[in-house]
Amino acid sequence: MRIILFLVFFISFLSQGQSNYPQDYFSAPLDIPIVLSGTFAELRSNHFHSGMDIKTQNRTGLHVLASANGYVSRIKVSHWGYGKALYITHPNGYTTVYGHLSKFAPEIEAYIKKRQYEQESYEIEDFPKAGVLNVTQGSLIAYSGNTGGSGGPHLHFEIRDKEERPMNPMLFGIDSPDSKNPVIKSIYVFPLDDTSFINGKNSKQKLLLAPLKGGDYTTENIDAIGHIGFGIETIDRLDLAPNSNGVYNIQSFVNGTQNYELDFKRFSFSETKYINQLIDYETYTTSKKRIQKLFKINNPLSIIKPLVNDGIVKVQDQMSMVYKIRVSDFKSNSSWVTIHINGKTDSLAQAEAPIVTPYFINANQTTNLKEGRVSVDFYKDTFYEDFYMDFEVKNDTVKLHEDTKATKKNFKITFDVSHYKEADRSKLYIAQLIGHNQKPSYTSTKHEGNFLVGNAKNLGIYTIASDTVAPTIKPVNFKNEQWISNHSELKIKISDDASGISKYRATINGKWILMEYEYKNNTLTYHFSDDIISETKNNLKLIVTDNVGNNSTFEALFYRK
Repeated sequence: MRIILFLVFFISFLSQGQSNYPQDYFSAPLDIPIVLSGTFAELRSNHFHSGMDIKTQNRTGLHVLASANGYVSRIKVSHWGYGKALYITHPNGYTTVYGHLSKFAPEIEAYIKKRQYEQESYEIEDFPKAGVLNVTQGSLIAYSGNTGGSGGPHLHFEIRDKEERPMNPMLFGIDSPDSKNPVIKSIYVFPLDDTSFINGKNSKQKLLLAPLKGGDYTTENIDAIGHIGFGIETIDRLDLAPNSNGVYNIQSFVNGTQNYELDFKRFSFSETKYINQLIDYETYTTSKKRIQKLFKINNPLSIIKPLVNDGIVKVQDQMSMVYKIRVSDFKSNSSWVTIHINGKTDSLAQAEAPIVTPYFINANQTTNLKEGRVSVDFYKDTFYEDFYMDFEVKNDTVKLHEDTKATKKNFKITFDVSHYKEADRSKLYIAQLIGHNQKPSYTSTKHEGNFLVGNAKNLGIYTIASDTVAPTIKPVNFKNEQWISNHSELKIKISDDASGISKYRATINGKWILMEYEYKNNTLTYHFSDDIISETKNNLKLIVTDNVGNNSTFEALFYRK
C-alpha cells in the first residue's frame, strides 16, 4: 500500500513539475533552425540577459511568428534597449517578448503608427486591450531586425511568467543542439576577512588551472586558513555557433557535500542589478573578466541557493579538504573542477594594511562629501559594503575612487558653476572621463540656478565640460531641389560629438513626420509609405537639439509625383 501511495505521489509530483513548463505549448518564433548567439541569464553589463538571442543568418526582415495563441498586450518602440518590441499575452498566463524588430506585421504596424503620429513621437509605449490585436500560433507578427541596443541582426525572445519574471525558454522546449561541455576559463579564491590567508597572502589569488582528459579540470593545491570563497569564470558553447554563452547551473561541494548553487532558471527585473555583486566587480572593471562568486555576501539574488554557510568555506589548521565545482549547461553537459585545500597556519603571514582616507563610506548611511565647489551625495544602500573613499577635488574635476566598487543605485554630484560667466553656463554639463584617453561622456545633468546636478551610476572621475557646437545634419540619399519620385524613404545623418543628441523634430510642409532614429549609425529614416505627402513640391524641415540645448536646423526642397 505504501508503495502504491508513493508511486501516486511521485507521478503527481512529476506531472505538477512538467505543468510548470508546458513542452508543447510554445513554438519557435522563427521558421529557421534555432541557432543562438545568446542564452538565458548570460552575464551582461549591469544585468542578466533576460531571454535567448536567435541568429537570423546575418539578415533582417525574417518572418517573426507568434509562439502561441494570444493577443498583443504591449508595443514598445525605443531608441535603445529592445528597439522595436512586441509583447504577447497567452491564455495560460505567460507572456512572450520579441525584440530588436525591424517592423511589425501590417495590422500591428498600422495600429502603432497611428499612435506615433497622434503623439508626434517615434519612441512610444502602448498597451492594447485584449481582443484588439489577436494573434494565432505561427501567424506573422513582425520582421526581424537590428533595432535598439542590438550588436547585429538577431531576434531577442523571452518567455515571462504571470509576475513578469523572465524564464529560460529552453524549459519550454525551445532550444538548440548542445553536446559540448562548458569551458572553465579561470578559478579564483578569496580571503573573506583579515584573519584569512591563501598561500600566505591575505589577497585574492588566481589559481593555476589544468585541463584533464574528458573535459574536467584541476588546480594547484592551496594552503589556506580561515574563511575563504571561490569564484569561477566559465562559458558554454553550443553546437551550431562559436559564441561564448552563459551556463545553466553551477554547484560547489566541500568533501562531497553540496554547499552552494547558482540556478539560472528565472529571475526578476528588480534584482538583475545585483549581478555586480555576484561577480567580482573589481576584476570586471579592470580586466573585463566576469568572475562569478560561489559565496553569498550582501546579495539578495534569487538565483543563489546557499546551502551551507552561504558557500563560505571554513578552513582550520591541519584540515584537508576537497572542494569541487560542477558547471552544467541546459543539456546536462558538465565540467568539474577539483581543488585540494590544506589547512595551514603561516606564522609570518600578515594582512596588508588597508588604505585609510578621511572619507569613510558606511553603506547603511547617507554620506555627503564636499570640497571646494563640488558636493557628492551617496544615499543609504548605494553600496554593498563599507570602504574608505578616495575623494579628491581639483578645480572643476572630482575623483571618486576607482570604478572598483559596485553600486546598487545612482548618486548625486553637484558642481557650483557660479564662477562661470552667466552666458556660458547654459552650455555646461557634467561628464565622466572614460578610458585611457579620458574622453568626456555626458552624464544626465540638470541646471539648478548656479549649480549643475548630475545623476551618476559608477565611481570614477567627473568634470565640467562645455558644448558650444550644434549638431550636424547631412542628407544621405537626396539633395536640395531634387526629384525623388522613385525613393521609398528619406535618410539623414545626425551627430553631436560632445553632449550628444537629445531630441529631433521633422516636418514636411508643416506636418510632423515619423523619422526612425538608429543611434548605431546616426541615421534618421522617413518612409514615404506613411502617406503624409500629397503635393509635388515639398519642404522638409528638421531641427536637432543636443543635451545642452544647441540647435541645428536643416531645410530642403524635394519634388515627388
